[in-house]
Amino acid sequence: MNNYLNELTLLVQEVFENEEIKLTPETTANDIDEWDSINHIYLVVEIEKHFNIKFSSAQILSWKNVGEILDAIRIKKN
Repeated sequence: MNNYLNELTLLVQEVFENEEIKLTPETTANDIDEWDSINHIYLVVEIEKHFNIKFSSAQILSWKNVGEILDAIRIKKN
């Protein structure tokens, strides 16, 4: 999971243009100033491209924190 966390952290830093962002599984959108609804869409697109996976709208809407995003990535990749 740590590899996915590291990769997701780099994607978030790139999409939000902030190299200071450090993610943990407990991180939520409320913890990061740049994480608004528009950037969330950009982030999901970048996650899908980077990991070569596709999420349903229901999955995306169900995520409450980074840990749930990581779980979704891990499930799609296995």
